[in-house]
Amino acid sequence: MKKIDQAGLIFILPALAGTVVFILIPVIASFGLSFAKWDLLNPVQFAGLANYREIFTEPLFFKILLNTVVFAAATSVFAVIIPLVLAAILNSKIRGSEFYKTAYFLPFITPMVVVAIVWEWLLEGVHWIYSTDWAMPALIMISVWKLIGYNMVIFLASLSAISNSMFEAAKIDGANAWQTFKNVTVPLLSPAIFFVVIITAISSFQVFDLIYLITQGGPQDSTNVLVYAIYKNAFEYFNIGKASAIAYVLFSIILVLTLIQWSLRKKIVYNED
Repeated sequence: MKKIDQAGLIFILPALAGTVVFILIPVIASFGLSFAKWDLLNPVQFAGLANYREIFTEPLFFKILLNTVVFAAATSVFAVIIPLVLAAILNSKIRGSEFYKTAYFLPFITPMVVVAIVWEWLLEGVHWIYSTDWAMPALIMISVWKLIGYNMVIFLASLSAISNSMFEAAKIDGANAWQTFKNVTVPLLSPAIFFVVIITAISSFQVFDLIYLITQGGPQDSTNVLVYAIYKNAFEYFNIGKASAIAYVLFSIILVLTLIQWSLRKKIVYNED
């Protein structure tokens, strides 16, 4: 038994070491740096809450925060509702469903660089990405388009685990397609919906590559978000302390939202028991 435990420890050691070196140590170090001033060249200087006071007294920070919330909220709504409807339709075994599943999933596995280049070229004609009013909706549209396939597959997998007798019973009772979807499909899929909402919200709050590749936070900071602000402060302005403080503000927001969602799970997730 001891030999088996030692062998298991040896196998997980590389992953454990990677977690400690690339996740645990940076997390602890960035928390300490959020209370310091450091430009990567000069010695670290303790600054107390100065970084937090600075970001919470900047009007630009609140604009960036609002942009992040709008992007995350809109993406979470549309990237859950659209895949859910599509999954319900494709689960009905329509002709060509396998083709549609593949077509919807392809954007998710396409590298973001390719997605950004193609969409930037497509939007060039309407100048959306250069408009302070339309740049953010354009990015939300692209993000939703890329996530549809992944979330749809999760819903389809969950639908396959639901007995057909539930849908047949609803049909016998005279329920139409909308009533079946609302009263049978959605309640039975609520655990999957809950999971998808959480992971979509977390990933949307952490959006960076889409912003960096298409708008660089512009025009006039209309698409600037928290993670991009972290990047700018850390690697362009060399203000590591401020970047770390923004990172922990983002961490706090995601933690609070996740705890709220988790506390509501018993009310919104259907339990057959």
